Amino acid sequence: MSTNLTAVLQELLQNTTNVTVLRQLMTPDATYVSLNFNNPELKKIMPWTGTHKGPQALPDVLPRSNASGKHSTSRSSTPLSKVTASPSSTFTYKSMATGKEITSPFGLLARFEGEKVAYIQFLEDSYGTAGSFKTGGATRFHSDPSGKEVEA
Repeated sequence: MSTNLTAVLQELLQNTTNVTVLRQLMTPDATYVSLNFNNPELKKIMPWTGTHKGPQALPDVLPRSNASGKHSTSRSSTPLSKVTASPSSTFTYKSMATGKEITSPFGLLARFEGEKVAYIQFLEDSYGTAGSFKTGGATRFHSDPSGKEVEA
């Protein structure tokens, strides 16, 4: 990624609640994806997940992330250019509702049209993040066809 595009992405990440700045940095139809494209079950737990359109998506969606009980308490100092290439950075999240913390790998994928962000996708441990909101009960899983169900 060129230094210029890295600077655009850094400015965008520093201004996720400023729609005026976001409109300067993003295409009008920019796509923002948080964790997945569309998962209704996960959206019940984390309403900010899924696909969102336009520069207004970040300020509309990210406050819901914080209001739902998740906020970033720390981030590694991995240079942004490495974060865009692979999930080589981590965040520690703490649920304000349950007090549970999780440290998650974090990745960021960005695509540009010229020098504007046209697509941005945040990747993290969605199972771990969802687990930080869990208040009780067990869920059964059966992922190994030759194995047994497990309970978590």
